[in-house]
Amino acid sequence: MNREYAMPVYSMTGYASAQHSTGAATPDGEPKAPAGQLGLEIRSVNSRFLDLSFRLPEDLRQFEPALRDLLVGVLKRGKVEVRASIEMQAASSIAEPTPRMLQRLNAVQDNVKAWLPTATPLSVADVIRLSSAEQTGSHDWAAVVVPLADKALKALLDSRKREGARLSAMLLDHLSQLRALAQQAVPLIPQLVEQNRQRFLARWKEAMALTDGATLPEAAQDRALTEATAFAIRIDVAEEITRLSSHLDEIERLINKGGEIGKRLDFLIQELHREANTLGSKSAALELTHISVDMKVLIEQMREQVQNIE
Repeated sequence: MNREYAMPVYSMTGYASAQHSTGAATPDGEPKAPAGQLGLEIRSVNSRFLDLSFRLPEDLRQFEPALRDLLVGVLKRGKVEVRASIEMQAASSIAEPTPRMLQRLNAVQDNVKAWLPTATPLSVADVIRLSSAEQTGSHDWAAVVVPLADKALKALLDSRKREGARLSAMLLDHLSQLRALAQQAVPLIPQLVEQNRQRFLARWKEAMALTDGATLPEAAQDRALTEATAFAIRIDVAEEITRLSSHLDEIERLINKGGEIGKRLDFLIQELHREANTLGSKSAALELTHISVDMKVLIEQMREQVQNIE
């Protein structure tokens, strides 16, 4: 026998960040190279579809396809922005160029002077600056970027799950209020139908008496009853109340089931609004009008929140 297992309800709104620091130290406590920190942020807001955008420094552009695959494999809907930044911190001591680097610089300088004899020779400051730049750019982020993004993505899912639980609780509370309003409307329906039937018949008798001053013929009375019945059918909102209750049950079932329910909830909210509108348009009493207005206020609040559910 198949069973439905409850899954979390995820909001499309969330935020998460993760950082990774690099930099080795010598036995004296001095860093061998400038320490680097990779920061990664994922922001998510509601959207009809999954819309990914990346803001990455040039050194990390090559990882965009891998990051995209990671997000697509987990997220289904939402406008998601991934931001990454690299901050390098210079070592506390002056970067000392290695012999190999000095040889390379000397070879490059000789090559340049061969073509540009008047070129200014490298100064000590130039050598130190170039050495620092080489050490700053020596970090290899290949083994760091995707695991760090995975860590941030898990934190984003936790954030969206917490927000989804809050939205679910709010929606269930609104469902309870809508059911209470529907229950208030149920006993009014037969009363209104009978009241309007009697009122219609009384007015019909008055009109017939004014027309010929005679006793109302039996055929005319039957016609009055037929017209009154037709009018009662037009103002009967029992069908709307039944459909509204059915939609409320389905919304509650979806919320309890969880998973990717945002689009289905959005459709059901539209149907709820349609039934509440019909209830108001067919209302023949002030009490039903107030109930319809209160329902539409609650449904509109639900619509705003459902837009955030994945």
